[in-house]
Amino acid sequence: MLRQSHCPGCTKRGLASLGLAALLFFAAGNASAHNSSSAGSRAGIPISGISHGEMAVIAEYRDRIIDLASQAIDTNEPFRRVLNYAQIQYSYCFWGQMPGSVTDERSPFNECAHAYLAATKAVLIAMRAMPQEAAAASAIIADADAAMVQRGLSLITCRFSGEAFNTADIVRPRWSEIATHAASMASLSGLVGVLFAAFLVAKRLLRGQSSV
Repeated sequence: MLRQSHCPGCTKRGLASLGLAALLFFAAGNASAHNSSSAGSRAGIPISGISHGEMAVIAEYRDRIIDLASQAIDTNEPFRRVLNYAQIQYSYCFWGQMPGSVTDERSPFNECAHAYLAATKAVLIAMRAMPQEAAAASAIIADADAAMVQRGLSLITCRFSGEAFNTADIVRPRWSEIATHAASMASLSGLVGVLFAAFLVAKRLLRGQSSV
C-alpha cells in the first residue's frame, strides 16, 4: 500500500509546475496560427527589419518614442496601424521584461522583441517627416545614433537581423525553446510561483470573510 506524502512544499511545487505547464501549453496552442512573421497574410503594412545593435538602443528610447507617437497630431492610418502593432507586439513579448529578450539571440523572446522594436523604429522614422513631431523625433534619432556610435553597436547582427515584419502577422515567443533557455524558464517559473502565492492569499482572505 502506497503511503500518502505529507510534504506541504511538494504540493506547492507540484501545483506551480502544473501551472507553468498549462501556461506554456496554452501559449503554444495560440502560437500555432502565427509562429513567425514569415507565415501568414501579407495584407498588412510591411516593416523593415532591425539589427541586433539597433535593438539595444531603441529599447532604451522606446518609452520616449511611444509617448511622442501617442500624442502625435499629424498622423495617418498606416502610422496608427504600425504604432498599434508596436504596442501589441510589446505585450506579446511580455512587455520587454523577459531577461535577454533584447540582447540574447538565443532567447525564445528575441524574435518578438525584434518585431516590436522594428515597429517602434519605423514609428520614430515616420515622425521625422511630421511637421509637429519632427523636431522631437529628430532629437531622439540624434541621441540614439550617438549612443550606437559610442558603444560600437551599429555592425552587430544576429539571426533575426535581416527579418522583415508585417502588421498582419503577430510574432509570438518561441515557446518550444523556453525549456532550453535557463533565464526564460526561471522567470516564468517565478511568475507562476507569484501567481500561486497570490491565489493562496486570496483564498485565505475569502475564507476569513466567509467565516465572519
